[in-house]
Amino acid sequence: MRREEKEVIIQELTEKFNNNPYFYITNASGMSVAKTNKLRRLCFERGIGYQVVKNTLIRKALETLETDYSSFNETVLTGFSGIMFHPESGKAPASLIKEFLKENKESIKLKGASIDGGLFIGHDQLDALTTIKSKDEVIGDIIGLLQSPAKNVIGALQSGGNKLAGILKTLSEKEAA
Repeated sequence: MRREEKEVIIQELTEKFNNNPYFYITNASGMSVAKTNKLRRLCFERGIGYQVVKNTLIRKALETLETDYSSFNETVLTGFSGIMFHPESGKAPASLIKEFLKENKESIKLKGASIDGGLFIGHDQLDALTTIKSKDEVIGDIIGLLQSPAKNVIGALQSGGNKLAGILKTLSEKEAA
């Protein structure tokens, strides 16, 4: 690969890292062509970009970013590396990896992930990454929490009004009889 080609790849990776706050670096070495194609198909179907890149090119692209990814150098950027990008969800790639591992044991390993600049290193972080909520889910939870007290007050007022009307009606019927 010529120097110009490497520079183009580094530039493309830098743009992807800047445009996608969620990315995972995986090791899928030793997978058969059929399993690799299946993984790529699943990624495509779920809107996850998947690309195999040399570690030196990944390292150079990460060095151009504001976040410090130097902790990735010794543990994550070794051996075979594939990168999964997702623009909206931090847990989509983790869920895909976990699902893929159910059918294809020991086929893919999580080496590291970046979720909005937060770094997760090692395959043991996979379970934690699958529980991360997306921004929309967190906003929905907050709105639900904010609406809950208002709904309780309105419900109490409405039910209280019905009870009061029922009591008054019963009292007026007793007086009339």
